[in-house]
Amino acid sequence: MQFDLHRFADFISWVISPVVVAPAAYYAIVMQGYGSDVNSMSYLMVLFFSSTLAPIFLISGLKKIGRITDFNISSREQRFLPLLVLVAVNALGYEFMKHLHPPKLLTGILFFNSVNMIFILLITLQWKISIHLFTFASSVALLCIQFGSVALCLLLFVPLLMWSRIFLKAHNFMQTLIGGIIGFCVMYSELKWWTGL
Repeated sequence: MQFDLHRFADFISWVISPVVVAPAAYYAIVMQGYGSDVNSMSYLMVLFFSSTLAPIFLISGLKKIGRITDFNISSREQRFLPLLVLVAVNALGYEFMKHLHPPKLLTGILFFNSVNMIFILLITLQWKISIHLFTFASSVALLCIQFGSVALCLLLFVPLLMWSRIFLKAHNFMQTLIGGIIGFCVMYSELKWWTGL
């Protein structure tokens, strides 16, 4: 049976997608770092809603009413509304999280998710940056803050994700490369400052 490169690229693109990568990183951070905290599951629920449930419902709803043409929101012009809504979702998540009195890192995740979503939104007005690469690289940055440089080995998946997005004609090389570099550097710098680590 002939190996189907397109199906493989599509598989990689979905497995290393924002709605999978971000909650996986949050789960590792909360359960490994703060699992003994009485509010650990509440922390996880707020993060999971903001990173996975809200985007899934939002994108599914927008596709159903015809505001976007596909789940990856391939058209740059269609990205403004969902990004704007996700800014609000993460800001709301930040307010909810604050009331749980969590470790500072967890409020920082939601606060800077909202800030960075504005940043992506502004870029999107002129250019189509890769949100897949931005989210994956920023998730690795989160893990580096929590677990140290051992998490950097996850960056080995960056070329594979870049290839899949380029192969699927979702992005060009520079859009994936810049998305990855900015995603890591911005989130790492923000959270180092926020946590004072």
